[in-house]
Amino acid sequence: MELRIRALGPWETNAYVLVCPVTGQSVLIDPAAQPDLLLTVLGDSQPVAILITHAHPDHIGALADVRAELAVPVMGHQAAGSLTVDRWLKDADVVEVGAHRMWVRHTPGHTDDMVCYGVEGDNRVLVGDAIFEGGPGHTSSPEAFQTTLRTLGDVILAWPDETVCYPGHGPSFRLGDQRAVVEAFLSKDHESFFGDATWEMGELQSGRSGLIADRLRLH
Repeated sequence: MELRIRALGPWETNAYVLVCPVTGQSVLIDPAAQPDLLLTVLGDSQPVAILITHAHPDHIGALADVRAELAVPVMGHQAAGSLTVDRWLKDADVVEVGAHRMWVRHTPGHTDDMVCYGVEGDNRVLVGDAIFEGGPGHTSSPEAFQTTLRTLGDVILAWPDETVCYPGHGPSFRLGDQRAVVEAFLSKDHESFFGDATWEMGELQSGRSGLIADRLRLH
């Protein structure tokens, strides 16, 4: 599938469009901001759905406008109770786009409703704020951070090295290039940490939070 990317809004949130080259059907993932520009990115494709990785405002800022303009179903994880959607998604669900099938993986931690989207037979995955090149997504409690650790170990590291991750902010990266530092990060004792983290962090003292990532905005 053709992948189109635009960084939008004050947080430079990545909005993605996937287009089936056979049928011209497309999906919009994370309508972050600037609805007029999003419609330009969609171009002459035929949108069939709007997919949400998670319901943080910087990822859905233009949702109401593009939803009204496109009149296509909105889909997101069922844990996003505040989000009005047309189809609740759960782990292992499939979304059909033209001749292609997109799969859904629930990857909680950053938020309870965080999901990633991939395409069958393709090595690219849209990971939202679940993982970045320099660290995991921000967490708001020790429990959420522990959930992130389980998600990284049980779900994301289970993907092949050839997987290319496209995050909600910043550049894409090959999972295999980061596997060693992620595994080292998971092997450390982070105690009751939560907040912003980088892969290079050492073991932390209990109760510390809010470490500022030096190269990323983790939202």
